[in-house]
Amino acid sequence: MQVITWILGLGASVMMPIIFTIIGTCVGLGFAKSLKSGLTVGVAFVGLSIVTTLLTDNLGPVINKIVELYGLHLNVLDIGWPAASQVAYSSQVGALVIPFGLALNVVMLLTKTTKTIAMDLFNYWHYAFIGALVYLVTNSFGWSLFIVAVNFIIINCIGDIESKRVLAYYGHDKVNGIAFPVPVCAPYAPIAHVLNWLMEKCPGINKIDWDAKKLQEKLGFIGEPLFLGTVIGAVLGILAQYDVTAILKLAVNIGAVMLLIPRISGLFGEGLLPITEAVKKLLAKKFKGKVDFLIGLSPSIVVGDPTIMVCSVLVVPFILFLSVVLPGNQFLPIASLAGAMYIFPLVVPITKGNVFRTFIIGMVALVIGDYSATALASVFTKAAVASGVTLPDGTNAVASFDYAGNPLAWILYNLGALKWIGAAVCVVVCAALMWYNRKKIVAETAMREQALADAAVA
Repeated sequence: MQVITWILGLGASVMMPIIFTIIGTCVGLGFAKSLKSGLTVGVAFVGLSIVTTLLTDNLGPVINKIVELYGLHLNVLDIGWPAASQVAYSSQVGALVIPFGLALNVVMLLTKTTKTIAMDLFNYWHYAFIGALVYLVTNSFGWSLFIVAVNFIIINCIGDIESKRVLAYYGHDKVNGIAFPVPVCAPYAPIAHVLNWLMEKCPGINKIDWDAKKLQEKLGFIGEPLFLGTVIGAVLGILAQYDVTAILKLAVNIGAVMLLIPRISGLFGEGLLPITEAVKKLLAKKFKGKVDFLIGLSPSIVVGDPTIMVCSVLVVPFILFLSVVLPGNQFLPIASLAGAMYIFPLVVPITKGNVFRTFIIGMVALVIGDYSATALASVFTKAAVASGVTLPDGTNAVASFDYAGNPLAWILYNLGALKWIGAAVCVVVCAALMWYNRKKIVAETAMREQALADAAVA
């Protein structure tokens, strides 16, 4: 357990290369190739961290200035995901979440209720986070671990169910054999299905099809994320009443982020592809090609998609305004906005890259996030203080969009607080998802077996 804690403490940029080097070596890729793949993934994390910091360093001051100028102060302070992850891993359930999650994953694989090997260990902290909140309200380790299991099952089933759309949209060169069973993005897939269906049924709205790639082709440079990011940066600088020099610097920096993130996300695919291919070959050999296993990874490898990048920046000014006027909301997402891109990885395959629909779904997700973060602020604050997070002077309530602003986190927390009634609901939902997923996997396995049999005869 101490070894796991030590590895986690190294951060994603060091932890993931170690893990993927070990995995690659174990599945027969060879130490040198495994090390190269692992280090490439590590470099990608470093690059993403640098660019995200650039985004945060530029968005933070301008948003704070806009908040100050227009009186957008609310009572719940956004302290970002690092504090949430500290709450998660400082809890009792946090020490066990990785071995427990891996064991549960093995059980699901053996029972054919999932075909995804959830290897995004860094983001297991999301499961521990909601478990920590449930522990505070129930004072029961058993109930908190139960909610962790429910969260894990729901997320992995969603990742499985959406995997074909993910492959169809992003392409074999980026996500072949990969799924995204990640708590920060998976819960938005059901919301996206509902809203996308509603927009498809609305006359007029169903005709709006803003495709980021097509817009780029029609508009040329004006339609590229680099230009859009520059314009949005300039608009934010003007709203913050910056001087000309500061506006120009902000515009170029936001444009740089929009250009660099897609380039950096390509490194994830470059590093992960050899390992995922080796894992798939090993599993195909062991199971004689009967099951098409998937590797569950971070959606960081696809955040460079043009639609994701455009919508991630577009939602910023709109959610700042809505957060102030929404009745009953007390949360102003500031520190969390740099991670808004992680709402969209499973949304864009559903909208097929339609910028308009993706933007609307993103805005709904952020509004839900405001109310969820407001509702969980009290228990989040207690958990943060208990884990050693130092609250800024004059702050009585804190939260973050990731993971307290996630709709699934709010639902599971309330179900956990209800204990037996909540447990009954959780069991029904998990059983239904696992049954549906198993039915699909069994059908796919039967088709593969038939195809193998036909090929053998031929």
